[in-house]
Amino acid sequence: MSCFTLPHLESSPKRVRVLFGGQYIVDTQDAKLVWVKPNYPNYFFKAEDLSDKFLVEAFRSWQHELYDVVVGGRRAEAAVTKYLEGDFNGLVSIEFGAVDAWFEEDEQIFVHPKDPYKRVDVLQSSRHIRIELNGQELANTTKPRLLFETGLQVRTYVPKTDCRMDLLAQSELTTACPYKGIANYCHVRLPDGTVSEDSVWWYRTPQLECAEIKGFLAFYDEKFDVWVDGVLQKRRSA
Repeated sequence: MSCFTLPHLESSPKRVRVLFGGQYIVDTQDAKLVWVKPNYPNYFFKAEDLSDKFLVEAFRSWQHELYDVVVGGRRAEAAVTKYLEGDFNGLVSIEFGAVDAWFEEDEQIFVHPKDPYKRVDVLQSSRHIRIELNGQELANTTKPRLLFETGLQVRTYVPKTDCRMDLLAQSELTTACPYKGIANYCHVRLPDGTVSEDSVWWYRTPQLECAEIKGFLAFYDEKFDVWVDGVLQKRRSA
């Protein structure tokens, strides 16, 4: 995002709906995008945009009130915060993962709202990328795809056909990103017994804006030796 002073609040031009228990507990064209931390925003709403009929008070202090959301037999405990002072006085926030779905216009969003000041680009490259662990080559390609994401380091995605797939073992870990989709992970297991857990990831069905990384592998550079055009890169802190 831009270099705002935090916290930062601005109006969203999008219709935002929040679904829980088969009902839209919020349906507004006056949502607020709020950055409490610099990484990404959350949606806040005017108190009147969330009907009291869905709320049961759980906790109260002089700064805020917490509410359970109750719809029929469904309850999301302490999922709503109503602010009573400061920058957010009179606004409410809803824990993103506590409800069933969020929509911007008619498109469902996942994990958290996208930052309108962030962009993600995937570019085909012809750089020579070689990746090793303890002297064992894991990947060697001249067909990488580079993912540039505002505020984050560049990530290199390598075709599986240029990777030592026999040295990778499927992990149970998955993570989600609103820009890229759901990532599956692999462990690296070397013949000498070395194991690097959850250090390689890939997207089976990435989001449209990152479709070019589909099926390619990304290595957690901080855990490996990476050469770019023959030059060993300095490892960043993991």
